Amino acid sequence: MRTRSSRLACLGLTLAGAAVCVTLIAALTLINVRDGLSPLELIYLQVWLAAREDDLNRPVGDNPNPIAFVVSPGDTAATIGQHLQAQGVITDAELFRNYARYHGLDDDLEAGRYFLNTAQTIPEIARSLTDSSAASITVQIIEGWRREEIAQALDANRLLAFSGADFLAVTGPGASGPSGFVEYVSLPVGASLEGFLYPDTYYLPPDAGAADFRDILLRTFQERVGPLLRSEAIAGGHTLYEVVTLASIVQREAVFAEEQPLIAGVYLNRLEINMKLEADPTVQYSIGYRDGSWWPQITQDDYLTAQSPYNTYLHEGLPPGPIANPPLSAIRAVIDPAPSNYYYFRTDCQQSGFHVFATTFEEHVANGFCQ
Repeated sequence: MRTRSSRLACLGLTLAGAAVCVTLIAALTLINVRDGLSPLELIYLQVWLAAREDDLNRPVGDNPNPIAFVVSPGDTAATIGQHLQAQGVITDAELFRNYARYHGLDDDLEAGRYFLNTAQTIPEIARSLTDSSAASITVQIIEGWRREEIAQALDANRLLAFSGADFLAVTGPGASGPSGFVEYVSLPVGASLEGFLYPDTYYLPPDAGAADFRDILLRTFQERVGPLLRSEAIAGGHTLYEVVTLASIVQREAVFAEEQPLIAGVYLNRLEINMKLEADPTVQYSIGYRDGSWWPQITQDDYLTAQSPYNTYLHEGLPPGPIANPPLSAIRAVIDPAPSNYYYFRTDCQQSGFHVFATTFEEHVANGFCQ
């Protein structure tokens, strides 16, 4: 029946054209027709798409910036095409639908969250919408950021399915994490996860939530530190929580990673004789956001007026917890510091980012006289 009715479509053509038409249809009936397409539909779409080839391969624009696009369960190629056109990713929903239909992609279009752009052609868009797992969002956390800075970066990324406020909520005081994490770092009851949100570049699935991202960061911390460094910290009489607390200060003080072990050694020397750490970054952390920065310039008054248990000019010992999220180099520096007799350091006179170190306060003061 399909062959006989299809042949009727060849009527009205020239003799040669009709012969070719019938031959082609006969051949098509001998193969499995894709996705239920009749031979006539297949021919029609082939001719129609060939006539629209330029439109198929002409993107809407040239902007590579990603546009979030959601395919919901049950969406058809026609529905998806309409949504693509409404979002300005394509200009012809019918062309998208027919392309997907002809190439058998209409049943392969997968529900999920995607990132498209106006520089993509319809074939590129159609094929990308068949695999939601291929989409990812890049998120970078800079070494030494505090939680609030991470939240700001998340809010600046318009592709994420969660906000910076969501992230702060799942990493704040009393937050949880992957199984065993609290025990791994000896996290105090009621503490936030500051310090353990490991700085790195991450590629998140489009549907990742705030808690998912938190757990990725914490697992990365565990993977980077590993069991050996943890064992070394414990052997040295410190929990990982204490190590990371000091490492966060070291990271904020050291401009260059090569100085981290020596700076860590200075602070450990101070702790050993019950000398106050007097670390400027702890004063900045106590102040919080000021003058457009989470790490504001501090004045002489700030050392005494920044009333917080984190201010190590006012309180002895380590602050209650980390003040930032340090990299592995700073954590290693605290576990394996450079031995010295130094108790003081300050930036050098060349403002190079390096520091000069001193054993006595008199030497420290002398190091401050720059010509």
